[in-house]
Amino acid sequence: MMKFIFIYCIAMLCSFTIYAQHTFKAIIKDAEANPLQGATASIKTLNKSAIADSNGIVTIKNIPTGKFEIIFSHVGLEEKTIEVQFPIATDSLLEIALQETEHEENEVIVTSTRTSRSIANIPTRIETISGEELEEKGNMKPGDIRMMLNESTGIQTQQTSATSYNSSIRIQGLDGKYTQIIRDGFPLYSGFSGGLGLLQIVPLDLKQVEVIKGSSSTLFGGGAIAGLVNLVSKNPKEERELNFLVNGTSALGLDASGFYSQKFKKAGTTVFASYNHGTAYDPANIGLTAIPKFDRYTFNPKLFFYFNKNTTANFGVNATYENRIGGDIKYIEGKGDSTHSNFEKNKTKRYSTQLSFEHTINDKAKFSLRNSVSYYNRSIQIPDYLFSGLQLSSYSEVNFNYKKEKSEWISGINFLTDKFTQDKHDTIIPVNYNQNTIGAFVQNTWNASRTITLETGLRGDYQNDYGFFLLPRFSALFKINNHLTSRIGGGLGYKTPNVFTEDAERIQFKNVLPIDINNRTAEKSYGGNLDINYRTTLFNNKVSFSINQLFFYTRINNPLVLTQLINGYYDYLQPKGFIDTKGIETNVKLTYKNFKLFIGYTFADVKQHYTTTTEFPLVAKHRLNNVLVYEIEDKLKVGLEAYYYSPQKLNDGATGKAYWLTGFMIEKLWKHFSIFANFENFIDTRQTKFDTIYTGTITNPVFRDIYAPVDGFVLNGGFKIKL
Repeated sequence: MMKFIFIYCIAMLCSFTIYAQHTFKAIIKDAEANPLQGATASIKTLNKSAIADSNGIVTIKNIPTGKFEIIFSHVGLEEKTIEVQFPIATDSLLEIALQETEHEENEVIVTSTRTSRSIANIPTRIETISGEELEEKGNMKPGDIRMMLNESTGIQTQQTSATSYNSSIRIQGLDGKYTQIIRDGFPLYSGFSGGLGLLQIVPLDLKQVEVIKGSSSTLFGGGAIAGLVNLVSKNPKEERELNFLVNGTSALGLDASGFYSQKFKKAGTTVFASYNHGTAYDPANIGLTAIPKFDRYTFNPKLFFYFNKNTTANFGVNATYENRIGGDIKYIEGKGDSTHSNFEKNKTKRYSTQLSFEHTINDKAKFSLRNSVSYYNRSIQIPDYLFSGLQLSSYSEVNFNYKKEKSEWISGINFLTDKFTQDKHDTIIPVNYNQNTIGAFVQNTWNASRTITLETGLRGDYQNDYGFFLLPRFSALFKINNHLTSRIGGGLGYKTPNVFTEDAERIQFKNVLPIDINNRTAEKSYGGNLDINYRTTLFNNKVSFSINQLFFYTRINNPLVLTQLINGYYDYLQPKGFIDTKGIETNVKLTYKNFKLFIGYTFADVKQHYTTTTEFPLVAKHRLNNVLVYEIEDKLKVGLEAYYYSPQKLNDGATGKAYWLTGFMIEKLWKHFSIFANFENFIDTRQTKFDTIYTGTITNPVFRDIYAPVDGFVLNGGFKIKL
């Protein structure tokens, strides 16, 4: 009997050992040893998971004896897997440290504020177009950057010529003259040289595009009242880069460009060249070009010198030459007569140099010097008028960067010259100007705590015609938790007057009087923005979700308004009052396996407050962006787009129609070769289908505002080679 009881007890003990249930406990922390509330621990083979409490402690119960993999995860941090044998040999609480995930947004280094910080750690709100997104948008319009910017939330490109395609960029509804476009920190596209700027920038040699919305004159001087766009060029790397792109369109357009870069021991180089061709195109059969005839050549070589590990320099030359003619199709085809005689000819020569020198004094201090010189010659001719002139400008800057453990200081001075001389063709007073601006600035970025980073700046500019401007700015970044961040910022801005605005561009500067500097003042602004960014994962980490909500306001005092006088001339007057824009931008991103969905909404309420308050013309108060992308990495990209524009008030008092734009893009990739096709505006939305673009006769057309596409559905496709 005793023997039987002993055997029974041994059997029960073995059974208990085999089927025993164990408990796992751990504390999960980030790289700085802070507990991670909401972190997840899961054992997939047992379909068990648990969430960490406010102290970062996670508990998984009822684990059988054996060896199991436990996966630890948290939004924004690298997933970690460990193998645990149960029962655990120790009773001590296991500590798990999760590192930051290398998200795309964390990998993007921005330079527009002169600091080299990741976009996730900079207080100033900066939006970027980079990497694969830049390449995808480049497939859609390889010859210029209009579409790349126009498809971003809060940005709209405004066509200023019905027949020659000239365009400007509007940020948050404000005129193009209030946006400063720079290249690698150099202001090369202002004044007269800004009229065709968007059409003459080919994106193949761009590394990324950085956009700061709102008053930003503190950063690079006057002009950035609505915002700043910084085009960042590619730099050479150790591995050679050799890219070619060839693109053709159903409108008989052609784009061919090439880019080469390589870094050697003591030197490096980048070389970019492109040829862009357009054929006169009239999809509406109204006898006028929706796309003009043009030929453009671009050549941009750049040399880099690496004297030692502390000292580098680079020197580049940009050259662009273009002939462009739009207007009556028969005239352009050589069949013009007294009836078919309307045209607009643009001839452009643009040459500029850029020089940069950088010396690292020690691990905390750095000295930089940069200079650019720009020569821009352009002529605009219509049947009874010729406007032409030469713009010479330069930009020089010296700055000093000093880094401490928790802060970074940048200070410097710069000098900007801008001179325009109009060619004399008639008796009208030339619109010449000669403006010189000297400025000094200081900026500080301070990591106040683990969750708060502050960026403050102050600039003082003295301008020879309009005096002194003091420009403070501030931004703050709040990392509330691993899901939620927020930025708030604001500052002052100014714009010195010149005649080269999109209103004057529409009339080819005919009969426009020069600015009366004795009775006009600079336009000044102030504004601010607040954004909230939330990201998480859904459905057991299968779906990545993020939403960014932006609130903005900008006010411009003493705006200059181009006004037609009784004698038929145009003058820039300053009515008492102001212009302001206020609204919201919402951006949502969802990622599931190979699918990415982007949804963007812009509400821009732009008003003119003079004797009465009226809507600002050519602003879509409501815009909706929808983009769905399917991608198999390095093999296939497919994109579907749909954009909505609400009705816009026009300068003639009418209201334009609401419309949708759609697009479909596909690219098949191999190791060194890819082919792509883009069905742009495949529902053929055209202003000429639901509204007119001119009044009067074909001989003397009076063009109305262009608020919708005039070229309609255009198919483009081509191939890219990467060696």
